[in-house]
Amino acid sequence: MLVTELLKLAPSPEQGRALLVTMRACNAAATRAAEVAFAHRTANKIALQRLVYAGLRHEFGLSAQMAVRSIAKACEAYKRDKNIKPVFRPLGAVAYDQRILTWKGRDAVSLLTVSGRVVVPVLYRGRWLNSEGVILRGQADLVCRDGVFFLAVVVEVPEAAREEPQGWLGVDLGIVNLATDSTGESYSGRGVRAVRRRNARLRARLQSKGTKSAKRLLKRRRRKESRFARNVNHVIAKKLVGKAKDTRSGIALEDLTGIRERVTVRKAQRADLHSWGFHQLRTFVTYKAALAGVVVRLVDPRNTSRTCPGCGHIDRRNRPTRDDFRCVSCGLAGPADHFAAINIGRRAVRHAADDAA
Repeated sequence: MLVTELLKLAPSPEQGRALLVTMRACNAAATRAAEVAFAHRTANKIALQRLVYAGLRHEFGLSAQMAVRSIAKACEAYKRDKNIKPVFRPLGAVAYDQRILTWKGRDAVSLLTVSGRVVVPVLYRGRWLNSEGVILRGQADLVCRDGVFFLAVVVEVPEAAREEPQGWLGVDLGIVNLATDSTGESYSGRGVRAVRRRNARLRARLQSKGTKSAKRLLKRRRRKESRFARNVNHVIAKKLVGKAKDTRSGIALEDLTGIRERVTVRKAQRADLHSWGFHQLRTFVTYKAALAGVVVRLVDPRNTSRTCPGCGHIDRRNRPTRDDFRCVSCGLAGPADHFAAINIGRRAVRHAADDAA
């Protein structure tokens, strides 16, 4: 499978300045190419290259391949929404392919800049780069975050052989409990919600001040919440995959595609819903499961929280509160998220049986 690794680079001050100048030139060239694409209403890379290639090389001092990559970046952005003229950040990511990037073993990389090539040491090589059987694939993106340079590379990692599941671990995703599995273990979202709400209050105070120091603090904290939530999702995904691996089970997840458009919530809950990283959690579970040889199946979540796992009765009244389940038919009662996870696991069993038939 393909995995993206974020490698930390350690350029010298002179190399760092050359990389910054190159990133600004490439992004300015991409913005200029996007202006022409928008004016001529074309997302065809070959047609756009005829219009802007020579001008970009002359105006921004780019090499041939850097000009081509800038044009490709403009076309990709314009294709996503042809009603908007793309504008790129001065230090937006810059794509490097095999013509302008060369690996010097695994400890250094040669990058082309507008002032020539620089050989930059790789300070952190990630988890997979030095592993056996790993192959580098495609282009890499040069990224600058708060003055620190990273190289986002795609590596092909060998997957473990997948075993036929002996059972299914159902996982119910939510906001109060980020995940609850069919064994009854819950992973609370209370800490994540508290951090997000505290950061929202802090952002509001800093934005209302508008001072230079307030803006510096906002800039310094802008990705802190995202890193925290990402770490929480990694921890949950690792535990779920480990439990499934130990019990020789597959993992059954809800298919929540389009959930934000389908679900309506009170105004006070909108921030929680729209900052809910369920897709990220599903992505983490999927790729960790592939590496561990665990099968993942997506099931329809419809009525999983209203179905009694004892008698199968479906009724809205089965769930009198968010946390509690009480069947109006047989009287079975228990935690609502746990029962929903059990139903999700059973649906995976039925789907597997249908596929076998």
